[in-house]
Amino acid sequence: MELTQGVRFDSLGLSEPLMRAIEKKGYEISTPIQAGAIPPMMDWRDVTAKAPTGTGKTFAFGIPILEHIDQESEAIQAVILAPTRELAMQITEELRQLAVYMEQVKIVCCYGGQPIGKQINALKRHPQIIVATPGRFSDHMKRRTIKVDAVQTVVLDEADRMLDMGFIHDVTRILDKLPHRRNLGLFSATISREVMDIAWVYQRDAEEITVRADEVNKPDILQYRMDVAMNDKVETMLRILKTEGYERVIVFCNTKGTVERATKYLQMAGLDAQCIHGDIPQVKREKVMQRFREGKLRVFVATDVAARGIDVDDVDAVFNYDVPEENEYYVHRIGRTGRAKRHGVAYTFVADYGAMVRLDEIAKFTKNTITPVELDAAGKIVPVKKG
Repeated sequence: MELTQGVRFDSLGLSEPLMRAIEKKGYEISTPIQAGAIPPMMDWRDVTAKAPTGTGKTFAFGIPILEHIDQESEAIQAVILAPTRELAMQITEELRQLAVYMEQVKIVCCYGGQPIGKQINALKRHPQIIVATPGRFSDHMKRRTIKVDAVQTVVLDEADRMLDMGFIHDVTRILDKLPHRRNLGLFSATISREVMDIAWVYQRDAEEITVRADEVNKPDILQYRMDVAMNDKVETMLRILKTEGYERVIVFCNTKGTVERATKYLQMAGLDAQCIHGDIPQVKREKVMQRFREGKLRVFVATDVAARGIDVDDVDAVFNYDVPEENEYYVHRIGRTGRAKRHGVAYTFVADYGAMVRLDEIAKFTKNTITPVELDAAGKIVPVKKG
């Protein structure tokens, strides 16, 4: 089933507490992925959903999960697996907002990099829903701090990314140990060979939903390419920020070292810039991400690990400080801007021949138009003159 439009939430037969929460968020019309996935998941059917990032997947599986929860029971009834701690935390936050009027529903988030003792204490409070990274969920199963015999629904969010990252053995081990699972939801930006394998082995008569990145769902993003010397990237960024007045931007770099250097240069220029990457302690990462979500941080610098975890609807611009090493990364990076029907802009800096070849490949793969531009004397973006 291919979908291009949503339906009214009040036509989906949702319970009063969930409708109140949805209305509190200001939503009336579902996105296509929500319209496609909610009814079959409510009917306990398996779902394989392919949809671009930023199309409302959390509500698509979160609403049926919450409708099915037996609030009187203290057993774990639903498990959502995500590839990164940032995404796991984001899903948990969105589910808590949906469950705001369901007072007995408890949701716990489990991920690596946080003391396991703290999570064990949270699990003792008998949550009905667990959101976790596969490695940490497996750890808890081995320690018997998580009991899975009553789990009915499992969702793999960003399934392609999760399996790409080498979690396939953890994921299959978890699925094999859920004796009473009634339905499995696979949500993915691409349906890779590994996702198809999981679907074939673990799903039965799944509802297949495709939401294309068409004109309705495709973010409205101006994409620019700038040829810039390696040492001029920060200066170019500063000029653009000054001229365009962007209030909230994300800068993506390929390596932790580049993230650190770029952040330091931006701070030295007087900008409010902070960064996250894999070597920064989790507590600090969470603080930086929270500041950015709340609109209190102007420039957020990150490696690709954060591309999936930061879910902010009004990022003014994305800077690809480095051309990403994977075609898919480009899509996920620029997808941070132009969300929720807003206009967005993405700048990609090209500093050498290798980067130029990679960006040409990306443009071909993503079928995106990436316009060559430069800065004029006043610091304004202008098309590159031909000839």
